[in-house]
Amino acid sequence: MTSVDLNADMGESFGPWVMGDDASLLQTVTSANIACGAHAGDPHVMARTMRIAMENGVGIGAHPGFADLQGFGRRRLSLPRAELQDLIRYQVAASVGMAKALGARVRHLKLHGALANMASEDEALARDCYEAALSVDPDLIVMVLCATAQEAAVKALGCGYAGEIFADRAYNEDATLVDRSIEGAVIHDPLVAGRRMVEMVQAGAILTATGKRIETNIDTICLHGDTVTAVQIAAEVRRALEAAGIVVARFSGRS
Repeated sequence: MTSVDLNADMGESFGPWVMGDDASLLQTVTSANIACGAHAGDPHVMARTMRIAMENGVGIGAHPGFADLQGFGRRRLSLPRAELQDLIRYQVAASVGMAKALGARVRHLKLHGALANMASEDEALARDCYEAALSVDPDLIVMVLCATAQEAAVKALGCGYAGEIFADRAYNEDATLVDRSIEGAVIHDPLVAGRRMVEMVQAGAILTATGKRIETNIDTICLHGDTVTAVQIAAEVRRALEAAGIVVARFSGRS
């Protein structure tokens, strides 16, 4: 029986500024990628989001990115290797420590925004990030963009990983995401998102904007928490998957 995890980026509010409807999303998803305070979020938001995830039986993940609050972590930065690795360690350690204090645990890692996009193109960069995270917690399951340099990096490291595709983003022919500045890069229609996720999971492949098929192992589907129709997309993707006989459940990780 085919099964797939649903994940969402969340915990991205900051003080009185609210980003997304995390409480609603946590009633639909099975894994939560919770911001660590660099690109978004703050300690209280992190703790609150983890508590709601625990209440809903949702797997908790660390979601580190560039220290870029103004750009929401979506601006590409160039950092020396040692500085980048310490930035990752700092964020993952905060996530792991907060979860432990709450009686929970962080089970996975997912890079955010521009850092994730850069790592999907550069295996060495991806490996640097994952090695840093695993130095904090070697049992983390690394969530990677399917069929990209991220996947090559985890295979070279031999660590546990889960392959991810996006419900609300269009794909280039090399399995990377179409830049957000290009029209059609972000999908806002829940019905379109639900239909294409069923097609990809059943095909065991990424279907690009040009119609190319890229065969890959799909373990989890990302539903961005900061888009206007995020909650509706999440609900429709889950409904469509289950209607197609696909089980929605937390991933166990590959090696």
